[in-house]
Formats: sequence, C-alpha cells, structure tokens
Amino acid sequence: MKFFEIFALLITLSAFFSYLNHRYLKLPVAIGLMLLAMALSLIVTILGWLGWGVDEMMRTLVISIDFNQTLMGGLLGFLLFAGALHINLESLLSNKWTIGLLSSLGVIGSTLLVGTLTSLITGVFGIPISYIYCLVFGALISPTDPVAVLSILKSSGAPSALQAKIKGESLFNDGVGVVVFSLLLDIAIQGNSIEFIDVLIWFSREALGGIFLGLVTGYLAYLVLKSLDSYQVEVLVTIALVAGGYALALKLHTSGPMCVVVAGLMIGNHGRLMAMSRVTREHLDNFWELIDEIINGVLFILIGLEVLILSFTYSQIVLVLMIIPMVVVVRFITVGFPVSLMRLFRSFSPGAIRILTWGGIRGGISVALALSMPVGPERNFILPVAYCVVVFSIVVQGLSLGWLVKKVEKEKVSNP
Repeated sequence: MKFFEIFALLITLSAFFSYLNHRYLKLPVAIGLMLLAMALSLIVTILGWLGWGVDEMMRTLVISIDFNQTLMGGLLGFLLFAGALHINLESLLSNKWTIGLLSSLGVIGSTLLVGTLTSLITGVFGIPISYIYCLVFGALISPTDPVAVLSILKSSGAPSALQAKIKGESLFNDGVGVVVFSLLLDIAIQGNSIEFIDVLIWFSREALGGIFLGLVTGYLAYLVLKSLDSYQVEVLVTIALVAGGYALALKLHTSGPMCVVVAGLMIGNHGRLMAMSRVTREHLDNFWELIDEIINGVLFILIGLEVLILSFTYSQIVLVLMIIPMVVVVRFITVGFPVSLMRLFRSFSPGAIRILTWGGIRGGISVALALSMPVGPERNFILPVAYCVVVFSIVVQGLSLGWLVKKVEKEKVSNP
C-alpha cells in the first residue's frame, strides 16, 4: 500500500475507534484505542482461520509500517514536545533530584536487575539467550513511556506533586533508556569491549548534547516568537522547532527526545509568558492538544495491530507470566530505594512509592526498540515478551492507577 493509503486507513480507524470508545467503552483514550485495535487483530486472525484470507493482507500492511522508524524517527518528537509544553518548569525544578535519580540511576539499575533476573529465568527454562541480550531486554523495558504515562495520567486523579514527578521522569528517562539500549545492543552485535570512558563519552554526547541542543534551538525559537504577533506564524515556528530540532539531533548523533523535551519546557514556560499574546497561547494550546490526540490515536492503534506479526511459543507464554510481575517488583525496588533515601532530606506524600511504581507505565517506545533489533532468535524471543509487558502495563496498570490513587487518598483521610 502507498503511504497515503496507509495514513488514510490509520486515521479512519483512529476516528472510528475513538467514536466507539467515547460512545460505549468510555475508557481512557489510549487504552480504548489499543484494545479495539487488538480486538480487530483477533477478528482478522479468526477470519483468516476461516479461509477469508484477510489476515495475510493485514499482516502485510502492518509489516509495511516501520513502527520503530515511525515512532523513534519523528512522531515521538511531536508527542514529547506536546507533553513538555504543559509541564510547569518551577514544579519540575522543585522535584529535580527525584526526577534525576529515577530517570538515570533508576533506569540503569532497572536494566541490570531485569537483565540479570531474565537471564536466571531463561536459564531455568533452558532458553539459549546470552546475558548481554537479557540486558538489552532490561534496557528497552525499563524506561516508562511518556506517551502512555501522559495520556493515562490525565484521568488518574493523582496529586499534582506526584504527577509532576511521574511526568518529569517519563519525559527524561526514555532518552536515557534509548542511550543505554543502543550501547548494549552495539556490544551484543559487535562483541565490543567498551571502556568506561567510551560509555561516558557516548552518554555525554547523546544525553548532554541533546539537552544543550534543546536549549539552543528553544532559545532561538523563543527569540523569533518574541519578535512576532501572529499566531499562525508562531504555531508554524513551533512545528519547525520540533521537526527541525529532532532531525538535527539525529544528524548530530545526540538525543532527539532530550532536545525536544528541553525546547518544549522552554517554550511552554518562558515562551508562553514572555513571547506570546493571549490569543497565540490559546491557539498554540489548542493546536498541540489536537496534534497530541491525533498522533496518540494512531500510535496506540499501531500498538494494537502489532500483535498480528507476533508468534508465541508455550515457553514464552510461561515466561511472560513470570517476567511481568518481575518487572513490576524491579520497578518497586528502583523507585523505593531512592525515594526512601530522599525521605531523609525531603517529604513525600503517603503512598508515593506505590503510585510511582504502578504509574511507571511502559508503552510504544519499548515495542519500537524491540523492533529495531536485528532479525534473529534473540529478537524473536524479546519482541513478544516485551509486547506482553507493554500491553499489561497499559491495560492493567493504566486502568487501575486511578483506583490506587483513590485508595491512597482514603488511607490519608483515615490515618491523618
């Protein structure tokens, strides 16, 4: 199928499923669209078993869409910018140590724990996957997904301070996760013995380089916005900032996600207050909210359709049932340890560790990274497992996050 035909089909499905979800299911949009897309995948598979032949046509369509390139190569930048645009910088800075620890040491610690435990589990089942590829799995499944988190948090009712921590962590830790994943995958493929200094240089170029580029491009866009008073042009400038900044970051081998998050924070705070009129702010907010909803709809439909190209063995199903709770427990450890330490110096709301743990939702980034792995037995093992962890995270954790928040709030009232 041609690009326009694929785009038209995805937009049509997004509109139709959004209608069904809004009218009947009444679930958070991300969860509703993904579940409906998975239901469509199941129907298509059943029709294929009955000899209708539509399953092969749909599989060909899904395979023709490079999910990794679609998300990591462009769409992610727009989604991250839309999310960062509405993050209060003052609130973010007041939680900088929590966010910094969770999005750096938390991701690295989770990678090591998940990778090591996965290696032990696969060893028990006699699955021939090397330790380095178990670490690769740990790296791609450890970061919380900002797209899923920001979408689901809207209806969770979590306290604003905790929301700031979860949002801030999710916006930054995917950049760290991608860097760690890329490094480990390079070692796995090439068998390189990389020195600590090489890791430090790599991380500095990717993460710090992305942050610096975001500051530069964000400031240049701020100067342009300050010299204008035309909302049409100013909205166009923000589009150019995202598309141009993300593309430039990829060319310079720095972190595109870090770049657009920093630029989004700058425009959403200083730019909004000092470089825009009230009319421009309203149009800018409406535009980026609409972009966020449209791309989110397409993305979660793609996640639901990806199940068509996956195949599961009995051992993988058993492993998934063990790995899902293991990932949640590791999240609890990597959240609980730093938060418990920081409680010596600052206060956290009751139930913070539970909400941060359960609010660590995985999403499309994990699937995209798994799909970016070279074809081989390791990818065939990791991709279905990662997909199941993501589906569990979005559906089970996403649907029950609001319930957990209410439960914690009731506990606070009954135990003041």
